[in-house]
Amino acid sequence: MIAVTGANGLLGSFIVRKLIENNETFVAIRRKDSDTSLLNDVAKHITWREADVLDPLEITDALKDVTHVIHTAAIVSFNPHRATAVMDINVLGTRHIVDACLALGIKRLVHVSSVAALGRQKGQTLIDEKNMWVDSPLNSVYAQSKYQAELEVFRGQEEGLSTAIINPSIILAPSDWTRSSAKLFKYCWDERPFYIDGSLNYVDVRDVTNIIYTLLHSNVQGRRFIANAGKISYKSFFQSIAKKFRKKSPSIKLNKTLARAVARVETFRAWLGKNEPLITRETARLAGSEFLYDNQNVRKTFSFEFQPFDETLDWCCQHYLAKMETKN
Repeated sequence: MIAVTGANGLLGSFIVRKLIENNETFVAIRRKDSDTSLLNDVAKHITWREADVLDPLEITDALKDVTHVIHTAAIVSFNPHRATAVMDINVLGTRHIVDACLALGIKRLVHVSSVAALGRQKGQTLIDEKNMWVDSPLNSVYAQSKYQAELEVFRGQEEGLSTAIINPSIILAPSDWTRSSAKLFKYCWDERPFYIDGSLNYVDVRDVTNIIYTLLHSNVQGRRFIANAGKISYKSFFQSIAKKFRKKSPSIKLNKTLARAVARVETFRAWLGKNEPLITRETARLAGSEFLYDNQNVRKTFSFEFQPFDETLDWCCQHYLAKMETKN
């Protein structure tokens, strides 16, 4: 039986649908009182177990009778006010998952990490799975948390647990656009004026889900795989979305100096509204940066091909357009 942590999240919800589609026996793990609305339409196919990854006893109990674990539960945040929570949930939470897997004799753990865990250094333009972590101002607290979480997974591998790690870039998906990376689409819909100088690496949520499912049933052990379809400038990315939405694209480019100033305003605005700022001091430090995460490892190992950018964008934008038409 398979267990999915963070099953109610953006990626977790797509993984759950994949398991249902393939008639897999699974349990979905969530925190008590967490929002499961992304899975309302398939609720009858889901067996939920409640556990907080910060509680090792709850996690161990939730993973009883499980043979395979897909660990997606994490906080994706660049908000400095949430730094402690990011480190606790992403690192300590993963430690508890690994410990429970070892204690229960679970056969396989697929850990969802991030390209951020590979580290960034000044002057780098191409990064692959062999990249060595070096402390750098370009590495956010979130990046540090995902790197340290990977160390917990590698420890589990050394202690006898079969593991594999996937490192997605920014995941594009039709989802609740008030959450996670889906907020990029709402940012454009709201005709926000700013964009950061530089580029982003992206991947379709369907590709990430398919790679995870492949890793789950693969014999590959102790390796990590970058899931990244390509990169595009922030300007072109927002222009492409704005065109499909028939909205005005962000037009004010932020260099590092301007980005830091906007970050202060965004952080205060987000604090007032009790939500996540899209531009923070940490993301401002990346203004002007150009990285490409090499996807050759996963392509060659599993003969995998990624969705074209235009198809991914069409799929996502059609969802949001239909959603807004329904409201009107």
